[in-house]
Amino acid sequence: QVQLVESGGGLVQAGGSLRLSCAASGRTFSMYAMGWFRQAPGTEREFVAAIARSGGRKYYADSVKGRFAISRDNAKNTVYLQMNSLKHADTAVYYCAADRLEYGSRLTAPYDYWGQGTQVTVSS
Repeated sequence: QVQLVESGGGLVQAGGSLRLSCAASGRTFSMYAMGWFRQAPGTEREFVAAIARSGGRKYYADSVKGRFAISRDNAKNTVYLQMNSLKHADTAVYYCAADRLEYGSRLTAPYDYWGQGTQVTVSS
């Protein structure tokens, strides 16, 4: 069982930055690929970024490529999402998720555990 707790969301002006954190419980964090997803009202949950177990492979949605950066610290059981040049369209609840597979996925189905989400609001 893995419990995930996101933090770092908030209100920011367009063009600003935020860093989200996701802290995981348990001693097996390094055995999970991690992903970030987001969901705006009335829309489906969508992929944002994912990072492999070792941190050696990362991939992003086209909409955030070049602006967002995912990273992880296995010693701290934490995954991060640095978000720069934020746009109003980035407004959503952001979720982190853990996947037993090595590289994670752009799809929601393979992920085994989810956090409760943190709200990010970007004012235009």
